[in-house]
Amino acid sequence: MGKAAFLDRDGVINRKASEGEYITRWEDFQFLPRVAKGIALLNRAGLAVIVVSNQRCVAKGLLSIAELELIHQRMVEQLAASNAFLTGIYYCPHDNRLSCSCRKPAPGMLLQAACEHAIDLTNSWMVGDSDIDMQAGRTAGCRTLRIMHNGVLPQVAADLFAPSLFEAAQKLIKVR
Repeated sequence: MGKAAFLDRDGVINRKASEGEYITRWEDFQFLPRVAKGIALLNRAGLAVIVVSNQRCVAKGLLSIAELELIHQRMVEQLAASNAFLTGIYYCPHDNRLSCSCRKPAPGMLLQAACEHAIDLTNSWMVGDSDIDMQAGRTAGCRTLRIMHNGVLPQVAADLFAPSLFEAAQKLIKVR
């Protein structure tokens, strides 16, 4: 079975929208510094790199699934141009008021990806920037790495911390 780095999207790969706002157009999608280099490092280390992202904006009617998938397609193309490759992208389009098994902090996206890509969750990592990312990773049986922004103190513990995906990738390669 393979190992993976599960990555949250907003705040790990790209800049988050302002509070209460969402990334609904490619023109608003901005990669964070050295993200492609970090993903390429994970690729070279033999880790599957899988995005797992809550996308409530679909449930709110701010964009369609087709529009979301177009943003993801452009993201994949831009990363591939820098020799950084994603094994898969999983997203939850549901509202946070609905009970579903895929919306983080539930582990559904990680469990589905593990099943579809033969991933050993106990030897994999959830990389995110929020408490719900860490909860999803722990519930799925992964180790966790928290991307820390602006000195926000987490309420949910993580195994490791890093200021960016690039530094996170460097740490994961050392401890894998």
